[in-house]
Amino acid sequence: MVSYSWISDGAKQRIKLFPVFRKTYGTNIALFTSSRKKGLGFVASDSKGRHGGVAEISDGETAPRSYVWPDKKKPRVCILGGGFGGLYTALRLESLVWPDDKKPQVVLVDQSERFIFKPMLYELLSGEVDAWEIAPLFSELLANTSVQFCRDRVQLLNPCDHFGMNGPSGSSCGGTVLLESGLLIEYDWLVLALGAEPKLDVVPGASEFALAFSTLEDAQKVDHKLRRLERRNFGKFSPIRVAVVGCGYSGVELAATVAERLQDRGIVQAINVDTTICPTAPPGNREAALKVLSSRKVQLLLGYLVRCIQRVGNVEGESIPGIAAEHDHESYTLELQPAQRGLQSQVLEADLILWTVGSKSLLPQLEPYDKPHELPMNARGQAETDETLRVKGYPRIFALGDSSSLRDSNGKLLPATAQVAFQQADFAGWNLWAAINDRPLLPFRFQNLGEMMTLGRNDAAISPSFIEGLTLEGPIGHTARKIAYLIRLPTDEHRLKVGISWLTKSAVDSVASLQNTLTKVLSSS
Repeated sequence: MVSYSWISDGAKQRIKLFPVFRKTYGTNIALFTSSRKKGLGFVASDSKGRHGGVAEISDGETAPRSYVWPDKKKPRVCILGGGFGGLYTALRLESLVWPDDKKPQVVLVDQSERFIFKPMLYELLSGEVDAWEIAPLFSELLANTSVQFCRDRVQLLNPCDHFGMNGPSGSSCGGTVLLESGLLIEYDWLVLALGAEPKLDVVPGASEFALAFSTLEDAQKVDHKLRRLERRNFGKFSPIRVAVVGCGYSGVELAATVAERLQDRGIVQAINVDTTICPTAPPGNREAALKVLSSRKVQLLLGYLVRCIQRVGNVEGESIPGIAAEHDHESYTLELQPAQRGLQSQVLEADLILWTVGSKSLLPQLEPYDKPHELPMNARGQAETDETLRVKGYPRIFALGDSSSLRDSNGKLLPATAQVAFQQADFAGWNLWAAINDRPLLPFRFQNLGEMMTLGRNDAAISPSFIEGLTLEGPIGHTARKIAYLIRLPTDEHRLKVGISWLTKSAVDSVASLQNTLTKVLSSS
């Protein structure tokens, strides 16, 4: 995910650049550096000399430095965001066959040094996987490719192709991207795959006292918090109280995983505004989830809205690095408001609140041009694209994943899932190849392959779309899900390492289980 900031001073439409922040660049990257001068200005323009905006540099700040592409003749592709959409588009471009003079130079920008395989974050809490398996370094994934990686944040976007839709496809600059560190990247083609972040500011107290579950850092914080609570309550009769807000896929998977981990040492309550869990899921997945939640005594509070979250008090104990004091020592109350008739207001008390409801797009603002304009976006902040994944009105910009608002043949907005991003990345890579080589672009058609959800260490539910009514659950579903995700890992090298690791763990677990069984048999005899 990539974040951004910008400040406008009114009629002058000047953009104030921010101070230099951390930055890490891949190999073979050259920069033009600028000295610090009072009142220094920078004007961004395209190949035809059209200015895109004025950037004013204050005292103590650094002028923009231009990213120098290794080859001045080959196409330049800048990909913003290293999630499923961005990384897999870069790998797709690398795998295609190109004419010698047409293979693009690709730079991938992300604020994190690691790619996060988000569907398997829950396995970090259950201890099934190690962090390196689902969060490999970009530098390792891209080591055998020509793709360059830049660890930075997007600050401003200045496309130059809005009024040039009839121009030649490979003759002029498509625009510039300004990063928070002051690095300016000029591109011919741009891919927006910025992702989204949890929306915690919709309920008073949520941003202060609730923990999201979207990134590796989020998962590590939740794990550390649970460890702290487990140590605090060890040997005591008071259970650990966990409230999960939201009963979509993420909320249900999180509730099932935490309930299995805590067992009789905790009470997990899941809150949802709808009167059912996973309302868009196949019936088989929903029924399997309900069965597991019931067996683990997860309390479902359906038909409720969280009105506010408040702090209750402090509990003495050691602090955990990376977690604010209010998350480490305190308990909280959640005021629940009925969303359905016939329900009464409730007040819950919890030691840990996990928030899985809502998200917001991370698309950047545009630098001002002669006339103010911006990317066409929907109410969610997603770019409106045509069926080839190009942003409407901007033929050199592609958007996918959480950054795209593409609709299916029935006019329904495609879900922001990993499956959609996987498939869009494949089409985005191909359509970039087609656009650079003056070939027709292919319309994207989403193929729903089914839906999967984890329900614990040895439990999952899978409903494949090609066999109507079939749901694989329990250990079989769990194994099928892990195999499916193993195949979807980014590179062959990483798949091999993770596959060996998982096989080794499985063998160790099998031997341990056999030893336990033999011990019980011998002790009983």
